[in-house]
Amino acid sequence: MKICMAGACGRMGRRILELAAVADDLEIGGAFDVPAFAGTEIVAGAESCRPKMVVVSADAETELTKSDCLIDFTAAEGCIANVTAATKAGKPSVIGTTGLSQAQVATLADCAARVPVVYAPNMSVGVNLLFKLTGEVASILGLDYNVEICEIHHNQKKDSPSGTAVRLAERAAEALQLEYGRNVAHGRQGMVGARPRNQIGMHALRGGDVTGEHTVSFIGQGERIELTHKAHNRDNFARGALVAARFVMSRDPGLYDMQDVLGLK
Repeated sequence: MKICMAGACGRMGRRILELAAVADDLEIGGAFDVPAFAGTEIVAGAESCRPKMVVVSADAETELTKSDCLIDFTAAEGCIANVTAATKAGKPSVIGTTGLSQAQVATLADCAARVPVVYAPNMSVGVNLLFKLTGEVASILGLDYNVEICEIHHNQKKDSPSGTAVRLAERAAEALQLEYGRNVAHGRQGMVGARPRNQIGMHALRGGDVTGEHTVSFIGQGERIELTHKAHNRDNFARGALVAARFVMSRDPGLYDMQDVLGLK
């Protein structure tokens, strides 16, 4: 299977290319990024002594014709354009881009009516287990335990809260019969009064080179339960993206997430 990497010069793009270059069942069919990076040469696979030169293009459509599946870790607007191009070419997509609006997610759903699409804010196996556990624990404990979510990322991350934190809050809200838009409080400042029983707290920290940490706290009277995931590096996300690419190639059109890929539903 030949992958096409969108955002090839980004942090995630480079890691995915590095791991794809040494996978026996994968090839790098295409790689593209914004015009400023056109012509950039990336040596993928060097860490495993299997180097492969990848020349980055700015022409998404041409790169897609040389590939079987799009993997996108870019920015929201660019992501939608890339997935639309892949859909027109009849290629499935794996999307790890975060910060998409509801309208943009609806566009993904439209594309997924024609080709299979995996859309996940986090492709780590551990984080997707955290998604599942968050819903289960919230369902068991109910509103007697206050849910607070804290996420930490490096100082270059553009979106806040992280897509992973949003999904965690969505899972907790669903289990508690709450609504993300109505019941999630993003930080607190001033005389906000007593904490409402039906509130989910969300807090985003930024600093240094932290790859990503997420903690969901269930705080009751006399005790606190915490579920925490800490990413040591980006390789777990990159491996998950490649697992999703293998998954999506054998599926019918539809919008999938990593819970589908990992069999956690």
